[in-house]
Amino acid sequence: MSGHDRSWSPSDRPPAELEAGPIVLRRWLTADLEGLAAEVERSRAHLAEWQPWALTADREALGGFLAYSEWSWNARTDFGFGLREADGRIVGGAGLHARIGPNALEIGYWVAADRINRGYATAAARALAAAGFELPGVERVEIHCDEANVRSAAVPRKLGFQLDRVEADEKETPAEAGRSMIWVLARPS
Repeated sequence: MSGHDRSWSPSDRPPAELEAGPIVLRRWLTADLEGLAAEVERSRAHLAEWQPWALTADREALGGFLAYSEWSWNARTDFGFGLREADGRIVGGAGLHARIGPNALEIGYWVAADRINRGYATAAARALAAAGFELPGVERVEIHCDEANVRSAAVPRKLGFQLDRVEADEKETPAEAGRSMIWVLARPS
């Protein structure tokens, strides 16, 4: 990521709601606090393996995250979504992040502990990649995950991303290896 211009942002936004097979991705709003807080609390131990924010994410921090999500959506720098099942339950989060340089977006995702291995992360990443390529100027999307996070690395493999490189990275949780895999998918011709 060194040398990248992190000030780039796309000239448009993705749809606020994306159908993704068994789930729907809906733009984060401050009104999502109750559902998000409940899910993070239920999944805290599971999330903390790979998400350093999970250990300290209390209601106040999550409220700040949701307010930032609304601001960054409008600024076109970050497009955060809640993953929802048909009954509306929040079962994860995902996003398109304009933080890796010009003409590129990074996809991130997490899934609730009791909803892993159902294809939700793959469905979300597929929908986000498609939405990303609909935005003017986006030429590639990337997924970054720690080398030790086998479940997360399975997602880009399933979706046809290519492993571009592995970089040394700061180890932020005990489960991490401290080496980030950078998976890349180029805009389809």
